[in-house]
Amino acid sequence: MAKHWRIVTHNSERIARLERASGLPTVLAQLLVGRGIMDADAARLFLEARLTGLRDPDILPGARDAARLLAAAVRDGRRIVIYGDYDADGMTGTAILFSCLKLFNAQVHFYVPNRLDEGYGLNDEAIRKIAAQGTDLIVTVDCGIAGLREASTARSLGISLIITDHHEPADRLPDADVIVHPGLPGHVYPFAGLAGSGVALKVAWALCQEINGSRRVPTRLKDFLLQAVGLAALGTVADVVPLLDENRILVRHGLNSLQRCPPLGVAALSQITRLDSKATLCSEDIAFTLAPRLNAAGRLGQAALAVELLTTDDPERVAELAKYVHELNGTRDRLERRVYLAARRQIDEHYHPETDPALVLAGRGWHAGVIGIVAGRLAEKYHRPVVLIALDKLGVKPGAGSARSVAGFFLHEALQECSDYLLTHGGHAAAAGLTVRESQVDRFREAFCELAASEIAHDQRVPELHIDAETPLTALSMETVHQIERLAPFGQGNPRPVLCASGVHMVQPPRQIGDGGRHLSVVLGQHGTQLRSVAFGGGEWMEELSRVDQPLSVAFKPVINEFRGRRSVELHLADWRVSQPADASSEVLTR
Repeated sequence: MAKHWRIVTHNSERIARLERASGLPTVLAQLLVGRGIMDADAARLFLEARLTGLRDPDILPGARDAARLLAAAVRDGRRIVIYGDYDADGMTGTAILFSCLKLFNAQVHFYVPNRLDEGYGLNDEAIRKIAAQGTDLIVTVDCGIAGLREASTARSLGISLIITDHHEPADRLPDADVIVHPGLPGHVYPFAGLAGSGVALKVAWALCQEINGSRRVPTRLKDFLLQAVGLAALGTVADVVPLLDENRILVRHGLNSLQRCPPLGVAALSQITRLDSKATLCSEDIAFTLAPRLNAAGRLGQAALAVELLTTDDPERVAELAKYVHELNGTRDRLERRVYLAARRQIDEHYHPETDPALVLAGRGWHAGVIGIVAGRLAEKYHRPVVLIALDKLGVKPGAGSARSVAGFFLHEALQECSDYLLTHGGHAAAAGLTVRESQVDRFREAFCELAASEIAHDQRVPELHIDAETPLTALSMETVHQIERLAPFGQGNPRPVLCASGVHMVQPPRQIGDGGRHLSVVLGQHGTQLRSVAFGGGEWMEELSRVDQPLSVAFKPVINEFRGRRSVELHLADWRVSQPADASSEVLTR
């Protein structure tokens, strides 16, 4: 689907003012101004992202109370169970709290629900099973804030409950002993964007202080917390929360931690995926290499093994688990491709993505563990809210659905509006899950699409590509790209800058690369400069690009590629079109 390019032209006076006040090079000042950072102090705080910028855990609602309750449970020898979510954020947060309590010789265990059998969050059956094992205290990670009934079950069984979460709360809060949440109603925490693993890190930090009896902790605990920052960074990037404020600090320093002193399990995964040969890790290494492998374990019902990988200190067991988790990712990839092709076929045969306000697709036998990934890919491709529903093979059990949205359409509220046709639902504004009887799928589709049609205007259904600046390829020296890298870590809320150039030609014909030709490689040239360019997921462009014999306008992210010890500038293509003197599908914005 063609994208609308929004190209920023910057206010030269603001850029010059920031450049003079901060001493920063022009390219960096320009990009900072484009991100709304106008003065030298704000630029310094953003670029330095010092670890001391993390707020004391006492400020986080519930963190100190949770630490006190945990410390008492440790002293009394009570049985503690960390109940984590099955995604990478929940796994890493669970590993942080489990490992922290192990340092104090606590009687601690962890429980991660099976995604395929138990679904998301707390569930009554699991709580009763945990209670039957003699558990005194349950601590949730990355779940529980909407578990009203489950909290009552724990209360009735005499189990203390600490909920640590960052998701949207329900209309009322669960009856827990303590709730730790950056957006807790009635409290004002300066940054509500922490991931579940970030919240768990704050609780672990508070617990180390509480048991040590001092805000300053000894070297042993400080070393643990620095390693835990690495796990929190992994979970934060994986959960696609904004990489701003405390999250930016966690990821900046967590990447260093993951490289210098990773847990054995992360080190083993890095070795298998060859990340250990990189000079420096970046957030994209987490997003595209480490996180998918952990998430694959959760999607295929093996999340507990991934948590074991992150917490065990047995080298032989670590090697075995890392190999297994890596292989699970290959299985996940094959399942994902199968569902993606089936969903695309369904769209081509039954829907009109150019005009339909949303896409609700259902397939029998689709693997419930991968439909969320496919929904995300389709939402990005068609710029529409997408719901994928995996129908039970026998038609007996309810269908499991996963939804992904686009900017301006809030899934949490939308599913609430359509709740008459659903059994369960929950999630964020941009991502959600649901269950639905097969007999209600058509009614749900009609209601959901009607809602999307009323809330998403026609001009909002064209995907937009925000472009930070226009530049010739000759300007993309190693030094320039090094300066751009100072804005890292990149991710949600702080995307890698997108630039564009016009009058570009293909030096070599495009070719498909990667498994199944999913990606595309092409050498682009302009004014004597030639740069290798890669379009990840752009293999579908191959046929159309091969027929083009005119100059191109290209939008891209400049990166530094490392290969066999050599570093070079490379372009990651975001979009392309045939160059035209005046392009009606682009717009200039002034900052």
